[in-house]
Amino acid sequence: MLVDYLGVIEIRTEPASGLVCAMPYRGSYLWQLRQAVGHDLVLMPGAMIALQRDDQRILLTKRTDDGSWCLPAGAAEPGGSFARTAIDELAEETGIKVVEADLVPFGCLSEAEAHTIRYPNGDITHCFALLFLARAWQGDASPNEEETTEAKFVDPAAPPEPLHAPTGHALELLRSYLDSGVFQLR
Repeated sequence: MLVDYLGVIEIRTEPASGLVCAMPYRGSYLWQLRQAVGHDLVLMPGAMIALQRDDQRILLTKRTDDGSWCLPAGAAEPGGSFARTAIDELAEETGIKVVEADLVPFGCLSEAEAHTIRYPNGDITHCFALLFLARAWQGDASPNEEETTEAKFVDPAAPPEPLHAPTGHALELLRSYLDSGVFQLR
């Protein structure tokens, strides 16, 4: 496992360019689980949240690990819930506060073909994410610099590049949900 003494796992996302990405990891639930199961497949629940302003623009953040743009998101921790995960990840990554009553579940990402990650160190994780929409919150986006370097509201039909693949899927589901009012699955 590629873990350094600071508790950060290195993930090589672009083998051709040699780009090494780093994100917090040591001590997390996934880290603890990996100590027991090694590189075997792990099913990981999580949540993503789309903040939508009155002008329909959606908040995206720029990831520190690979420079891609994404919705605030993360993996669930023991004792949490999908809603708590969305609330906590939004606050950690942007400083913005939202309350559970303002979360509207609009979709779920779960297809193994699209949401299984094979890391260069051999770890395999199949991610499941419940997707939430929020139109009310407190605070302004202030990236935490550990996971995000920028945050901005964008037209969801023309997001910045590079776009994190799961966020692309989530934005497609959000468009379908806003058009139909029906919970979306992928």
